[in-house]
Amino acid sequence: MDKDDRLIYLLSRAQHRLTEYMKKTYSGARISVSPIQAGILFLLKKNESMSMSDISQVLGVDNSAITGMVDRLEKGGFVSRMADPHDRRKNMIHITEKGTIEISRTKALTIKVNSLIKEGFTDAEIDLFKRVLNSFFDKFK
Repeated sequence: MDKDDRLIYLLSRAQHRLTEYMKKTYSGARISVSPIQAGILFLLKKNESMSMSDISQVLGVDNSAITGMVDRLEKGGFVSRMADPHDRRKNMIHITEKGTIEISRTKALTIKVNSLIKEGFTDAEIDLFKRVLNSFFDKFK
């Protein structure tokens, strides 16, 4: 059997396949946000409010991309922007009630897909997989 050591290629394809699967799953459930927008909403639900720079840093996504996503989330009524009381040049992003409802709808789907990823693997294999993935954060800063 051929050993395929094209790890970058495999990771890229796996990430693309997972993103497409999540989009299709969200669409089928009539969820109005994209998976990355859901990630923003999950962050905002966990934290009372965040700046776009903080969201960008946590998700590892370019500031300009975050700005566009937050613009669309705000237009859809899922988030609101408020001036930071400590720095008027900075906006703080808050999840709205509509955003909280939408994220609660995505949670069950996210749990289901997460379980699907783990299906067929032992706990030890999943722990090793998580260790490999987490090593990227140290190796590729």
